[in-house]
Amino acid sequence: MANKYRDIDLVTLPNGDILVIACDSCGAIGLKDRDVVKAPPFIAGKYTARVCLMETFAVGALPIAMTANICNELEPTGREILRGIQDELEECNLLIPITISTEKNMETTMTALGVTVLGTCKEDGLRHYRVGKGNKVYVMGIPKMGQEVVDDRGEIATISTLIPLLQWENIKEILPVGSSGIKGELDKLSAHTGLHMKFEGKIPINLEKSAGPCTAVLLFSDGPIEEDCGIPFTRIGELI
Repeated sequence: MANKYRDIDLVTLPNGDILVIACDSCGAIGLKDRDVVKAPPFIAGKYTARVCLMETFAVGALPIAMTANICNELEPTGREILRGIQDELEECNLLIPITISTEKNMETTMTALGVTVLGTCKEDGLRHYRVGKGNKVYVMGIPKMGQEVVDDRGEIATISTLIPLLQWENIKEILPVGSSGIKGELDKLSAHTGLHMKFEGKIPINLEKSAGPCTAVLLFSDGPIEEDCGIPFTRIGELI
């Protein structure tokens, strides 16, 4: 049986474990003629992989395999994309198989790729739908997209800042924020749980801006959290 949770699929395996499937796509970010954001393909690969890995870790699953669908030639674009993906895997100390496909027939003028991550966990280990009334809501990182991500100097959420949060007992749920923005993620949460946000009086970050490749993370806690992650950390309200 498969269930949808936010942007990922949860599939119950015959042994009762849960298969978690997360995917992300990236287009027009690279060094080809028609790319809109000029950045090394290494960056495109690294950040696209990061989105899928963050989504997988956030629900309590361990990544076990990955696919990289590269819509460009292997040399040099594909090779650099794969180097970025491997760099992100090394950041979270993962050694997993990667099934790869590249474009071998057509000359391309725009960089594009898709990444899928497969992860597994026990059913009672899933970190989803754990939020409750009165939970404090925090944002780790700053929403950024496009060139802002390329130019970032330490203000965005990363794998290395997310993974330690999984050990914090008072954090009930972790939601990586993507293109729908902070408010979009909160609206989706409200639709599933019936809970609503009571925002703080003045919030210094843009709640509606796209967070691109998961540059910000929402944290829901049953108690106060002391900032200890080295990047911007903002309390935005609580669930009612």
